[in-house]
Amino acid sequence: MEKLKILLKWYNLTAIIVILCVAVAFANIESKGVENRRPDIINIDSIKVFGDLERPSVLFFHDKHTDAVEKSGGDCKTCHTSENDKMSQKFMGWNDKNQKAAMDNFHINCIGCHEEASEKDQVSGPVTCADCHQPNPVVSSSRQAVGLDSSLHYRHSKIYDNKCETCHTDCKTDIYKKGEETTCRHCHNNTQSDNKIVALEEAVHESCITCHMTRQADKKDTGPVKCAGCHDLEVQKNMEKISPVPRMDRKQPDIIMLKTGNKDLDEPGKNRMDLVAFNHKAHEDYNDTCRVCHHESMSACNTCHTVEGSENSKGVSLEQAMHKMDRKQSCTGCHEALQHDAKCAGCHGFLSKNREQDDASCLMCHAKLPEGAEMDEATARIMIEKRPVQAQIYDTKDIPEKIIIKELSDKYEPVEFPHRQIVNKIAENIKDNKLAAYFHADKATLCQGCHHNSPATKKPTSCKSCHGKPFNEKDMNKPGIMGAYHIQCMECHTNMKIDNNGCTDCHKEKQ
Repeated sequence: MEKLKILLKWYNLTAIIVILCVAVAFANIESKGVENRRPDIINIDSIKVFGDLERPSVLFFHDKHTDAVEKSGGDCKTCHTSENDKMSQKFMGWNDKNQKAAMDNFHINCIGCHEEASEKDQVSGPVTCADCHQPNPVVSSSRQAVGLDSSLHYRHSKIYDNKCETCHTDCKTDIYKKGEETTCRHCHNNTQSDNKIVALEEAVHESCITCHMTRQADKKDTGPVKCAGCHDLEVQKNMEKISPVPRMDRKQPDIIMLKTGNKDLDEPGKNRMDLVAFNHKAHEDYNDTCRVCHHESMSACNTCHTVEGSENSKGVSLEQAMHKMDRKQSCTGCHEALQHDAKCAGCHGFLSKNREQDDASCLMCHAKLPEGAEMDEATARIMIEKRPVQAQIYDTKDIPEKIIIKELSDKYEPVEFPHRQIVNKIAENIKDNKLAAYFHADKATLCQGCHHNSPATKKPTSCKSCHGKPFNEKDMNKPGIMGAYHIQCMECHTNMKIDNNGCTDCHKEKQ
């Protein structure tokens, strides 16, 4: 019996040690996962175009190698060749025709460089297969995508004296057409092509880094040439921001009437919906890049998105492009996303789950034209100038100051709900929001954030008129009065990031 007790003690001790070792191991893995994140990781797997990889792909630390090459007196040409006055992104001008040649290109040059450095007693890299081809590397990429937002675009325009041809020359023809500039994505997509057009990532890196290096050699102000200089999150946060950004002149309209592109449908009375007056200039200010709407080409939406849908738009019709709720490029999708802002989410986070768009919502954009007006820019301007600039609420005297909620007074004191204060605060939050101003032009609209199923009126029905005590077991989608208050109030606080969801934040305990 005594031996059994000793054995159990050793068993328990061994189990504890194993658990601690496992915990430490996982802690180290997690710590490494956090610490070993780099923005300069390049996944070398290019030979997979010839077939399945025999070994795991290689994680290559570009900035680490750049620093090492610089210390030894080399430069980018150590690994990269130049093509047409631009530095090629391909390692050693890689254009091999078969898998063996491609592998030899990497193995001979990479391992050879490492061995040469070792012979000189310099810090070097691995020379064995397993040290490079790791199946479970502990290092992961922290690379952040970077785009040319309006601020960064302006800085480039300014430094080149608005000579747009510096970047916006047509790749196929080498011809620059003023006023027809478009995004790089218009020609360069994410795939490699056999003709002059190369993949987007390669095209951008070739052009941008080559330009930065040239200016650096000429001792001029320039941008980064290392991965972290663009793709590190902290670096991005500290990038210089121009505000306000002067408007880019591309002969774009200020205000337009959005049309289908089909002349028959764009005549008054021919389309099932009235056309939409659109403030293009205002939307330029709302967004930090034109690609928010013009995601590839800078042409009008109906150029690709036709009424029926076209091959250029991958079958997405104009109506779908403007109304897809899950796409930020669409009008309604963008507006829907804006409703998730903390200042709006208190009401819209709840309403969006319980209310579908109705005809009244459609008519807010597809507004009727003035009698006898033409569907042109002048009419669009008149309609936009008539839009309200601030959300409307009832006069202070018509808004109850406080409401006493007694439903939990058996356990707590009745709740004094500061009704007027909350209404005024919500109105204050959206006073400078033109989108909110337009959609909250009716004084009763703001009330419907809480009184969600009540008619839009100065005196909406109380919560108790729909939510009984207790809940109606025949209508499980309608909570009782206690549940209604808690769902509505607490969800609003959570969505608006208000930290008072504890019981005694609202209810005073009875003595």
